[in-house]
Amino acid sequence: MLISKTLLTLGIAALAISSPLLSKAQESLPLYIGTYTGELSKGIYRTTLNLKDGTLSKPELVAETSSPSFLAFHPNGKYLYAVNEDKEFNGEESGAVSSFQIDPATGNLTSLNQVSSHGVWPCHVMLDKAGKFAYVANYAGGNFAVLPLLEDGYLGEVMQIVSRSGKLGSNRARQDKPHPHSLNFSPNFHYIVGCDLGTDSVLTYHADSRTGKLTPAQTLHLSSGTGPRHFAFHPNSKFAFANGELASTLTSLRYSANTGELIPIQTLSTLPKDFKGENTTAETKVHPSGKFVYVSNRGHHSIAVFSVNPATGNITFVGNDSTQGKTPRNFNIDPSGKFLVAANQDSNSLVVFRISPTTGRLTPTGSKVTVGKPVCVRFYTK
Repeated sequence: MLISKTLLTLGIAALAISSPLLSKAQESLPLYIGTYTGELSKGIYRTTLNLKDGTLSKPELVAETSSPSFLAFHPNGKYLYAVNEDKEFNGEESGAVSSFQIDPATGNLTSLNQVSSHGVWPCHVMLDKAGKFAYVANYAGGNFAVLPLLEDGYLGEVMQIVSRSGKLGSNRARQDKPHPHSLNFSPNFHYIVGCDLGTDSVLTYHADSRTGKLTPAQTLHLSSGTGPRHFAFHPNSKFAFANGELASTLTSLRYSANTGELIPIQTLSTLPKDFKGENTTAETKVHPSGKFVYVSNRGHHSIAVFSVNPATGNITFVGNDSTQGKTPRNFNIDPSGKFLVAANQDSNSLVVFRISPTTGRLTPTGSKVTVGKPVCVRFYTK
C-alpha cells in the first residue's frame, strides 16, 4: 500500500509537470503595447510572445485610454501605469497619468484612476522598487514629476515638480526649451538618472526611498546638439549608456554606485557611414548578458547594434539591422535575451527578431502583427 501511494504521488507530480497550462506558461510571455491613439488605435493592447519560435499572437485591446505612450508595471504585478501623452487634461495645459488593475486570469485592464502629470506631453514613467512612487518626464512641460502610489493601486496627486533650466543646445528647432525625456532608476535604486533633450543634460538625482523626493546630485552636459533621450544601465552596474536623439549617437558612461557620478567614456554614431538622410534615435536597451547595446534609428529605420567591453565600458559598432518597418520608436528584449520585439510606429507593426548570442545581430523570425501607432513594448513577467 505504501508503494502504491508513492507511485500515485509520483504520477500526480508527473501530470503536473506535463500540464498543458504549465507548459504554455513556460513557453510564452505576455507583452503590453502603448500607442498613439486615433483612427488606428484605441489605447493599450496585449499580445503574447512564443519563446520557442518567436511568434506573436494577435494583439487585443485591453484598455481604452488616450495616447498611452509609455507603460510601467507595479513591482507586485497587480497594476499597470501609463502616461497619457496629451496637451490638455481637465481643462488645463497638461497630460495625465493613468492607473489600471491587471486581471491575473485574462490580462485585461480595469481603469482605476487618472491624474494630471502637471506638464504637457508626458512621455516616460518609472516606478521605485517598493512600488510607492511614480516618476514622470513631461517633455513639453519642462519638468519631472513625482506621484505617490496608494496601496490599492490608485495614483495620488503630484507631490513634487522638478522644473528644468539650463543652457539650451544648438538645435534651435528641437532645443527651444528644456525637454525632459526619460527617468531611470540606478540598479541599487539610490539614484534616478534623467535625460533632458533640450539642454543636452544627463541628470543624476538622489531618490529618497521614504519620501520619494528627488534631490540633485550631478549634471552632466553632453556635446551641444546631442539631445539625450533614453538611458540604460549595464548589468554589472559599472557602466551606462545614453542615446543622443538629435545627433544619432550612443555614449557609454562610467557609473559610480556610491556617488551616482557619470563620466563619459566614448561616443559613436548609430548610423552607417554612407547614410545621408535625416534620422533621430529613440530607445536604448542593454542585452541581459551585458554583451550588447541596441539603439533604434527613426529615419534609417533600423536597430544599431554595439558590442560592449565589460571591463572598460568601451563600445564597438557592430552594424545596423532593418526593423522591417518605419519609425521604430521603441523596442524591447525578452528576459531570456533570445528575442527582440520592435515597434514600428509609422508602419503600424510589431516585428520579432532572433538575437545572435555571439554577434548580437538580429534575424527576423517571420512574425509580424498589426497594431496602430505602437510606441511602447513592455514584457509582463509576473
